Amino acid sequence: MREQDIGARGRARERTFFGHPRGLATLFGTEMWERFSYYGMRAILVLFLTAPPGRGGMGLPGVTAIGVYGVYIASVYLLALAGGWISDRVLGPRRAVLYGGIVIMGGHVSMAVPMGGGFVWLGLTLIALGSGLMKPNISAMVGDLYRNEDDARRDSGYSVFYMGVNVGAFAGIQVVPWLQRGDRWHLAFGAAAVGMAFGLAQYVLGKRHLKGAGELPEHRLTPEERARFLRVAVPSGLAAAAALGLWAATGGLTLDRFTIVLTVLSAAVPAAYFAFLFTGSHEITPEERTRLTAYVWLFVAAAVFWMIYDQAGGALTLFAQQRTDLNVLGFDVPPGWVSNVNSIAIIILAPVFAEIWIKAGDRVGTPLKFAVALVLIGLSFVVMALAANAASGPAKVSIMWLISVYLVQTLGELFLSPVGLSVTNKLAPQAFVNQMMGVWFLAVALGDSVGGQAYRLTAVVPLPMYYLILALAAVAAGVVMLVFTRRLSRLMGD
Repeated sequence: MREQDIGARGRARERTFFGHPRGLATLFGTEMWERFSYYGMRAILVLFLTAPPGRGGMGLPGVTAIGVYGVYIASVYLLALAGGWISDRVLGPRRAVLYGGIVIMGGHVSMAVPMGGGFVWLGLTLIALGSGLMKPNISAMVGDLYRNEDDARRDSGYSVFYMGVNVGAFAGIQVVPWLQRGDRWHLAFGAAAVGMAFGLAQYVLGKRHLKGAGELPEHRLTPEERARFLRVAVPSGLAAAAALGLWAATGGLTLDRFTIVLTVLSAAVPAAYFAFLFTGSHEITPEERTRLTAYVWLFVAAAVFWMIYDQAGGALTLFAQQRTDLNVLGFDVPPGWVSNVNSIAIIILAPVFAEIWIKAGDRVGTPLKFAVALVLIGLSFVVMALAANAASGPAKVSIMWLISVYLVQTLGELFLSPVGLSVTNKLAPQAFVNQMMGVWFLAVALGDSVGGQAYRLTAVVPLPMYYLILALAAVAAGVVMLVFTRRLSRLMGD
């Protein structure tokens, strides 16, 4: 009897979650509340950074604020590689998710303290650290629930999980910007902390349904490896801190320069990590290394996608605030609410796409899905270029422009993001499963950091041209991916 048949009969006897393992409900709920806190805070971050001190904000220029936003979002995902390593070698995914959630909650609490910029920077740092520990490992645990399942069912499970991401994002973007009205910034940041607390409670209460998923590290460090790691990590950390302190003491450290350095780091880290994987054995088989070659292509495509997509909380939020008529039927829509079009569309369409991927099976491969996603995200910025051109005069443009942009981006996201999580789990070498989830998030980090710095182009080119340049880059990348679809599928072993 086939394993799939045995699994199907087992699922029929057990309580399920939308036809999936009950443990998916635990991970779904935890991720939902974490995304409530993350997206809720993100929806007001650039507005807070650019608001004048008289209104309780930080008073940063728009270009600097978007640069800070870009590297903050990038840091959240950049640290996912370290979080995956800690999980693989020290804690195991289950404890890594718990500890990460606690640190995230501490970061939101820090931002809720109305006592100056120091607590804001501390809060952003803690949120980035905690997210790096939590995000790759909760995603890897989803894959662990499908150890004996086929690719289509795992893709479907990740699509359901992704719906939880967007339920939380929708709620956070509704609640946090609403609480912020009247410049109540720190009250809104406090709501994000409460959301993360709910997520932690849900995770602890539902862990019995995980049935061993993520309980132990995949490859725990030996005492010799631990000692060697400490000999390298401690001096390196002290040297980095000393260099940063010296930079600050000489007066050369500015927010703009710091964001540029972090952008370079976002590109250097994945390049160095892939170089590490492709040199030496590292318990990677020749077949796994061939699949990694295909994964590098998918990684670059994902970085281009996120370079455009994650400008929702930066460039598009400022466009909503400054150049969009937000009065709808006599009600003034908060600028942060507009991006919730994406969350609503994901909640509606994610179950549909989950069913589509099951029915399509292997007929629609991952490279083709990525190619479609890149073309769609490029077309969304073609629409954005038209909107910016229409807003170049004194009159503000209709909110329907931004709604159209977000709807097109949502379709692209469903072709790439949940599928990317699934294919990372599939192509990861056995010795690096959780770390590879961190590598997937490095693509987000690279795209976000480059996207944050790309906004500096608006100082030398008109805003419509800025959007059009990025649109053409994404469409070109999608065409290249389409041309090499069959070759990539062969490398992946499909």
